[in-house]
Amino acid sequence: MTLKKEKPQIKILDNQVNMVYHLIKVGNMFKISSLFKEAKRLNKTIVFPEAEYSERVIKAVEIVLKKQIAKVILLGNPEKILEKSKRLKKAIIIEPKNSELMPEFIEELVRIRGHKGVDEAKAKELLADNFYFATMLVEMGYADGYLGGAKTSTSDVLRPALQIIKTEEGIKTASSCFMIVGTNKLGFGENNVLFVADSALNISPSAEQLKDIVLSTTKTAVDFCNISPKVAMLSFSSFGSGGDEDASILKIREAIELVKKEKRELTIDGEMQLDCALVKEVAKVKAKNSLVAGQANILIFPDLNSGNIGYKLIERFGKLQAVGVIMQGFKKPINDLSRGCNVKDIVIMTAITSIQAKD
Repeated sequence: MTLKKEKPQIKILDNQVNMVYHLIKVGNMFKISSLFKEAKRLNKTIVFPEAEYSERVIKAVEIVLKKQIAKVILLGNPEKILEKSKRLKKAIIIEPKNSELMPEFIEELVRIRGHKGVDEAKAKELLADNFYFATMLVEMGYADGYLGGAKTSTSDVLRPALQIIKTEEGIKTASSCFMIVGTNKLGFGENNVLFVADSALNISPSAEQLKDIVLSTTKTAVDFCNISPKVAMLSFSSFGSGGDEDASILKIREAIELVKKEKRELTIDGEMQLDCALVKEVAKVKAKNSLVAGQANILIFPDLNSGNIGYKLIERFGKLQAVGVIMQGFKKPINDLSRGCNVKDIVIMTAITSIQAKD
C-alpha cells in the first residue's frame, strides 16, 4: 500500500488555530519556529493513534497540515474522524481492523514476537490496538514516527515500541528528556536552551542506565540545537562535599566513568549540586577547575523523583517553557504526550518527532 500523498492545500483555519501557532512561534532566544522550519524541510510522515478520541489532537493536526509541518496518518474510523473536522480530508486515515496492511503486519509481528508466544491470532488481536498498528507502520517504513499519549497512559504508548522497535544499537535503556527554553536572568544553558533528563521514564536508573541517559540526551541536544554538550551529573553533593560513601554518589561516579570509556570527547563532570552546575559564582567556589560547573547545558538527575520535580521547578519558578516529553534511545521516533498536554504541545512535539526521523 502506498501512503504517499500530495501536500495538503488547506486555505483557511479559524482565528483560534492561527493564534495558537503564533504563540508558539515567537518569544524565546531559541526560536521554536526553527523546529517547524526544519520539520517542514524534512517532510516526514507522523502517525496519530488517538485522532478519533481527542479534540486536542484534531486541532493540532489541523495546524500541522496547514503549516505543512509533517504529513499525517490518523488511526481510527474515517467517518467519525471526518465528522470532527472537514479540514482533515487531505490526511491519510486508516482503520486498523479494516486495513489491507493487516496480513503483512500480522506476519511480521509473528516473526518479531513469536518467541514470546505471539501467533497469528494473538498478532491480529494486538494489531487491532491503534498503538500496536502505529508501531508497525513505523517499523515497516510506512511512517517515520508516531505521537500519542493525549488520552493514553505512558505504559500503553511505549509498550509496543519497546517490544517491536526496541532501542538503538549501543543503548539498552530508553529514556526521556525535556528541552527548557526561554530567557532567564542566569543566562544558563547555551542560547538559553537547557536539556534535563530523565524526568519522565526511569524511576531509579543504575549506573549503566545513567550512562545510556547521558548518551541519548547528548544526541538529542546536538540534533535539535547543535550545541556543544556540557553535561552535569546532579546530586545533593558537589565533588565529595556530601561524603564519599553514599550509594547514590558512587552510582553517579560509576556512570561518569562508563560514559568516558564510551565517549572520551564528551565534556561531563560531577557529582555536583544544581547551583554549582548553573551559577558561575557558585562554581568558582565549589568547582573552579571544572569545565562544566557554572556552564552546564545538559542536566542529568540521579532518579525520577528529583528529575520530575527539578524540571518543573525550573520551568515554573523560572517562568520558562518545558518542551517535551521527548523520548529517546529508540531505533525510530516514538513520543509520548502528557495527558495534560494542549494543542500547542502537540504541534511542537510533531515537529520534534519529525526531526528525530532525519537520520
